[in-house]
Amino acid sequence: MSSKVGEHASGVADPAPQPAGAGAFARLIGLVIFGLAAFAGFVLLAAARAVGPQVEVAPTEGLLLGLWKVMYATEAPSVRVAVAAVALAALLAMGVALIELRIANRSRRSTDAHADPLAPKLVMARTSGVFSGPVTVTVLIPAHNEEASLPQTIASLVGQGHPPERIIVVADNCTDSTVEVARRASVEVVESVGNAHKKAGALNQVLRRLLPAQGDNDTVMIVDADTRLDDGFLEAAVARFTADRGLMAIGGLFYGEDGAGVLGQFQRNEYSRYSRDIRRRRGRVFVLTGTASVFRSAALRAVAQSRGSSIPGAQGDVYDTAALTEDNELTIALKSLGALMISPSQCTVVTEVMPSWRALWNQRLRWQRGALENLGAYGLRPKTFRYWAQQLGIGYGVIALAGYVALIVLTLLSVISWVWFPFWMGLGLLFAVERVITVWAGGWRARLLAAALLPELVFASFLDVVYLKGVMDILFGRRAGWKHVTNLPSAEAIDDDTVTAVSHR
Repeated sequence: MSSKVGEHASGVADPAPQPAGAGAFARLIGLVIFGLAAFAGFVLLAAARAVGPQVEVAPTEGLLLGLWKVMYATEAPSVRVAVAAVALAALLAMGVALIELRIANRSRRSTDAHADPLAPKLVMARTSGVFSGPVTVTVLIPAHNEEASLPQTIASLVGQGHPPERIIVVADNCTDSTVEVARRASVEVVESVGNAHKKAGALNQVLRRLLPAQGDNDTVMIVDADTRLDDGFLEAAVARFTADRGLMAIGGLFYGEDGAGVLGQFQRNEYSRYSRDIRRRRGRVFVLTGTASVFRSAALRAVAQSRGSSIPGAQGDVYDTAALTEDNELTIALKSLGALMISPSQCTVVTEVMPSWRALWNQRLRWQRGALENLGAYGLRPKTFRYWAQQLGIGYGVIALAGYVALIVLTLLSVISWVWFPFWMGLGLLFAVERVITVWAGGWRARLLAAALLPELVFASFLDVVYLKGVMDILFGRRAGWKHVTNLPSAEAIDDDTVTAVSHR
């Protein structure tokens, strides 16, 4: 079945969105965060210098393994400085965690229906004693020229132990055979009309028609067309929604697909560490990933109703079309309304990795700039505290890594022979061990790349440059945009006949 939605009587496309949070604060958001991070680094340096005197030790010549002559120095920070640095880092981490926990607990217990309409306590009270039927899942797959990857995405959905009740492919301005591929898989197809707002605009068109007919136990799942669900995702998600009426959204944990050489492994390592962090947080969500997330329809309706008043955006839209990163923005919107959300360890997906440095640059620039613009749009409020802390951490990391690289270069240019410092080498070894442990589940390739250390530092430097580019683009008001990556059929691609057969299970 195929249909078209979103056509205006005049046939004129929707106007292009204005940048999120177009005020002066939003333009300066990157510099504000970067400046705060630099100030924090200066305070840390000043504190270290104040706690203990500088200790200098002359280099000594020695033999390494009885063969190589090396210069080394046993210079190291004083015990007072080391203890103070560790204590400061621990206190900062504990402080952020405790503040975040307090904000989350207040949100869960809120009885303010205007400020927190999705707070669990209010939702539980409204639905007490009401049976809204079994939990259902309607899947929306936004797709723009995804004929190569779409068959695998559909197959992973219909092959679930608990398959969705409906699958709707939202074809947005496609010029390839995406629509025909979806029809051959016997799923519903909706084609956007007059949409100038990319993925968010296409989804808004469908959600305007879909949500009014949905009940309290009906859910909507958004799945990217280049994502494959692991078996058990929907079964676990439905069980969670059934057990907890106050739960508003479930986000998937994503892993990178195979391929793309060393660049692909960099991304797989990055995704593995993110998923590990979420597990250590017991599923507490950073971002409801756009790769695959499930929402109660009531939560999406509340977001649409609150747009233009308590949260940014146009009233009636679920997604803010001015946001570059619609998944991050929707997460902040739901949290701003008090919603409870999790990422269970059973809900995992495999998603694409960028095949080239240029594609990765474009993707991460959109992610980083979008995250900063979202903070600029929402401003300083308790529900965005965690995101401010995260961006401050990124800004501080940029300064720290740049300082480290500058120090190494300066040392190379100023010394006649290289001097080894066992204390700092020991810290470097601990860092390497941490990098390996955090990607251990990714297999031997992930561990080998992490153990090498230097390649991942180069990758981190690349991401830092992207961060700085995003800051400058926002500051100078440069126009942002999507850069679509066209997927080519892989060796593992599922043919259309297979998808059709699976869809009729």
